Amino acid sequence: MESAEYALMDEAEDHMWWYRALHARMVQAVAGVHGRVLDAGCGTGGLLAALGRLRPDLALAGLEWDGAAAKRAARKSGAAVVQGSVNTLPFQDGCFDAALAADLLCHGAVEPVPALGELRRVLRPGGRLVVNMPAYAWLLSAHDRRVHNTRRQSARQLRATLQSGGFAPVRTAYWNGLLLPLMVAQRKLRSRRHDSASDVAAFPPRLDFMLHCVTELERRLPFGLPAGGSVLALAIRR
Repeated sequence: MESAEYALMDEAEDHMWWYRALHARMVQAVAGVHGRVLDAGCGTGGLLAALGRLRPDLALAGLEWDGAAAKRAARKSGAAVVQGSVNTLPFQDGCFDAALAADLLCHGAVEPVPALGELRRVLRPGGRLVVNMPAYAWLLSAHDRRVHNTRRQSARQLRATLQSGGFAPVRTAYWNGLLLPLMVAQRKLRSRRHDSASDVAAFPPRLDFMLHCVTELERRLPFGLPAGGSVLALAIRR
C-alpha cells in the first residue's frame, strides 16, 4: 500500500469500528488454538496487538512487506515482526499452529497460489488458517484501488481457492451483512470517482459506536447471513 494508507491504518485500527469488528472475528477464529500464530500481512500491528491483549498465551509473530509498517507493528504489539513477502515466507516448515491472513490474498502484490502454498508449508499438519477476504468482485471500488486490492471473492470462490491450495475442511461465512446496503451506497454511488478518498478515516464517535454495535449484534446472531461485505474462512492444513 501507499505510505499514506499505512499512516491512516496505524491511526485508525485501534478504535475504528470496522477494524474492531474484524479483530473480534479473527480472535474468535483462533479459539482453541495454542502455540505459535503467524499474522501474515500484519500491516501496522493492530490485530497482533489485539491478540496479545486477549490471548497472552499465544506466541505471536508477524510478517509485513513494508519495512516502516513492520517496525510500527513490532512497536505496537510487542510481537516478533519480520519484513518479507507471503509469496516466499522466511519461516521453517511446520513451525506455526495457526496463520492469519486478514485482507491479504486480495492484494495486488500477492500471488494466491504460491502464497497459499507457503502458508500451508509453514503450518503444522492439522494447523488452522484463518482468512478474511473482501466479498464480491462487483464491489471493487476507489477504496480498493487506494489500498491496491485487485480481487474480491464470494464465499464459494474463497472456499474453492483454499481447497485447491491444500486446505480441508474449509468453512466460510459472510459478515458485515447488515451494513452491506450502506457499503454498496458508499462504494458504488458516493465514491465512484477514481480519486475518491480512502474509507479508512475517523468517524464521528456516535456513528462509530452505532456501526460497531451493528457488527457486534451480527456476530452474536445464532445463524449466518447470506451476504456480506467480507468473507471469513476457517481452513485446516491437510
